[in-house]
Amino acid sequence: MRSTSFGTSGVTVSAVGLGLAALGRPGYLTLGHGEDLAGRTDVAALERHAHRMLDAARAAGVVYFDAARSYGRSEEFLASWLRSRGVASDAVVVGSKWGYIYRADWRTDAEVHEVKLHSLENLDRQYAESSGRLGAHLRLYQIHSATTDSGVLEDRAVMSRLAELRDAGVIVGVTVSGPGQAETIRRALTIAPGGTPLFGAVQATWNLLEPSAGQALAEAADAGLAVIVKDAVANGRLSAQNPSILDRLRGLGSDWPVDALAMAAVLHQPWATVVLSGAATEEQLASNLRALDVPADVVDRLPVLSEPPGQYWATRTSLDWT
Repeated sequence: MRSTSFGTSGVTVSAVGLGLAALGRPGYLTLGHGEDLAGRTDVAALERHAHRMLDAARAAGVVYFDAARSYGRSEEFLASWLRSRGVASDAVVVGSKWGYIYRADWRTDAEVHEVKLHSLENLDRQYAESSGRLGAHLRLYQIHSATTDSGVLEDRAVMSRLAELRDAGVIVGVTVSGPGQAETIRRALTIAPGGTPLFGAVQATWNLLEPSAGQALAEAADAGLAVIVKDAVANGRLSAQNPSILDRLRGLGSDWPVDALAMAAVLHQPWATVVLSGAATEEQLASNLRALDVPADVVDRLPVLSEPPGQYWATRTSLDWT
């Protein structure tokens, strides 16, 4: 596993991280997610499965783990794994997020799965919850899904509280989503309470279907931020779960799995610090990790697959939670 510096924080991370969005709750909007869990959806069974995934990731050299308050019990599962395995706080890097509240009540057919709330009161409540569960392992705390219209970056009280966390030694980050990702990233780069840049990391969607944030992410990296890439396989659309994509990649003449090619496309971006695997099974994780071995000439021959950002995000919103 390749290691890389996490921006200017002095922290070292693995080039691939494991995201727990699909492992902390029974439902997620990834193609085939319900089949992947294969009935392991009661709390105890999913916790055991999450632990097996975390074991497999760590055995492969992964040291960066991504959770969120809204990912069901992801923080709880991660915390119980850290305790049960005796993982020291300096042996891994854990990032989590605040700003969404989980509302699905452990159901895949819930009408509402998450509710966004970027208030100061919610920041205080959710940071207390996250730090209470993860303790000294929590190194990075991020705004979950800032957008051009969410208003969180203009909330002076929230920015001030995040600056207090920054000054206390927490790496403060921002995750972005939606067709205006680039604009949101550039806005975040201007925020400097007390004259010191607030954000030490940015997490964004970049993949072969939605590469529109690439230049802004390069600017963030140049400014010293760690760049974390989510949705590298586009919620399964860049995987064997999507037969139509296989036809578009057949001309490469290689046996690389589609998901490995999609992950490799991120790893070969000079501005990328960590690319998250959203694997829900050990087989998917192993396939994702093959990205580390994809040669540059294969990545260079990947066809142009990009969609208009508005189309990409509309398609993502329309995916079923399973």
